[in-house]
Amino acid sequence: MTRALSFGAVAARYERFRPGYPARVVDVVLAHARRPVRTALEIGAGTGKATRAFAARGVAVTATDPDASMLRVLRAHVPADVATVRSAFEDLPRTNTYDLVFAAASLHWTDPVDRWARVAALLGPDGVFASFGGPTHLVDPSLAAAVHAARAPFLADDDIPSPDGTPPDHAVQWPGTELERSPWFTDVRQEVVERHLMLPASDYVGLLSTVSAYLQLPAEDRQLALDAILRTLPEQVEVSADVTVHLARRAANG
Repeated sequence: MTRALSFGAVAARYERFRPGYPARVVDVVLAHARRPVRTALEIGAGTGKATRAFAARGVAVTATDPDASMLRVLRAHVPADVATVRSAFEDLPRTNTYDLVFAAASLHWTDPVDRWARVAALLGPDGVFASFGGPTHLVDPSLAAAVHAARAPFLADDDIPSPDGTPPDHAVQWPGTELERSPWFTDVRQEVVERHLMLPASDYVGLLSTVSAYLQLPAEDRQLALDAILRTLPEQVEVSADVTVHLARRAANG
């Protein structure tokens, strides 16, 4: 939870350096619904990177996040008709239901206890759940190795491990693995939206400065690590920023 609530202190940097979501991600989610999606609830909306993508398609989004600073930045970048609620997912009232519930790079911060029952309770009949996101990695393996060596005195690893221990080479990744086992959901699907980006090295390091593993470091160590990484990089870097989309439908008997 400490890591989950660490982003507010860098909300402006999060908005500046985190990439948004390709239109293809929204296409995949809306196609899975097989009917018009008029309302959606977003879990852990952050600064609204995904919020604005769905709102632009005419979906009435209710964006939720426990961090007031993140929501403050979100409100500055989304349409005025986007509703916002400051709340952790676990504390959301179950008084309304939605055509779609989605989480963009945030589901791993939610409590696994009763997670899927809570999501199902927020969905109307035949409603769709979507979770999407993925790490941003340097394409050049030699640069990746150099970055690993530069950060090693301060941080061994900056990835977030699979919440259920699914190995990275498994055909179905988390949360698809949990959704397949859940009695609350059916029609589970996984799709990868491929994306490569060219970034200035300073922007790549700026992105790293918003990653929770770095935010947990003491401020001085964090800056030393980021400076060391920047010194290893050329002016421009190519990154893989694929988005893995997991989809499921609320089961009829759920």
